[in-house]
Amino acid sequence: MSVDPVPAIRLIIIGDEILSGRRQDKHFSSLVEMLSQRGMRLSAAEIISDDPVDITATLKRSFATSDIVFCCGGIGATPDDQTRQSAAIALDLPLVLHPDAAALIAERCADNERAGQGSADMSLPENQQRLQMGMFPDGAEIVPNPFNKIPGFYIKNHTFTPGFPVMAWPMMQWTLDERYKQWHHREPTVEHSFLVFAMPESRITPALEELELKWPGVKAFSLPSVGEAGDRPHIELGVKGDAQATVPALRFLRDEVLRLGGELSAI
Repeated sequence: MSVDPVPAIRLIIIGDEILSGRRQDKHFSSLVEMLSQRGMRLSAAEIISDDPVDITATLKRSFATSDIVFCCGGIGATPDDQTRQSAAIALDLPLVLHPDAAALIAERCADNERAGQGSADMSLPENQQRLQMGMFPDGAEIVPNPFNKIPGFYIKNHTFTPGFPVMAWPMMQWTLDERYKQWHHREPTVEHSFLVFAMPESRITPALEELELKWPGVKAFSLPSVGEAGDRPHIELGVKGDAQATVPALRFLRDEVLRLGGELSAI
C-alpha cells in the first residue's frame, strides 16, 4: 500500500520591521522547535516586505503548491497590514466578513468594556474598524487566538497569524495539532555528528558525495568552524535521515575521516 509523502512545510514572515532590523524575527526558531516536537521539519522560510505587490506575488506562487505554509504578520487593520487583501487577490476571491470572526471580535470588544477599556457597541467607528480584522478571502476558516480572541484564518493549506509571537505561536501549535496530526512522527529520522580536526573540508567532500550515493535516504552535512572565541578550527560532520541507514553511513564517514588523516572527537 502506498503512503502519501509528508508535505513540505514552509514559513513566510511579513514585515518591514523585520527587514529594517527594528524587530528581530522569533518565529523561525519557534516553528522549528514546534515541528521537531512533532517529528516534522521545516523545508524553507522567507521574509518579505509589507508591499502588497510583493505579498500578492509571493502568495500566488505559494498557493500554487501543495505545501503546508505558515504566514505570520500583516493581518491587522492598519494601512500597513495588507496580508488579508493580498491573499484574496492571489486567490482571485473577494474579502468577506467571516461570521465567526465577527462574533469573536464582538466578544473581545465586550471584554474590553468590562475591563473599562472601551465600548461593546459595535456600531462605533473604532469597533467597525476592528471588524476589518475578520475580513478574510471567501471560503477561509478561522484559526482561534487564545490570547485576545481575534482570529487568524486558514485557506488552501495556508495558515495566517498575527506577527505577535504571543498570539502566533499558540495558533501555529493549534494548527499543527488539529489540522496536521496525521503527519506527526511520519518521518522517523535521526541525526548523528562528530567533530573533525586537522582536516580541510575539501578533503572530505568527495566522501560526503559518495555517502549520499550509497545511502539515498541519508543526507550528509558539514559545518566548518574557523576557531571562534579561541576554539580550535574544526568541522562538524554528520548524517541525518532514515534511522537504520544512518548507522552504516556514519561508520563509513568516520572511517573515511581516519583514512584521510583527520582527528575525531565525539559531540
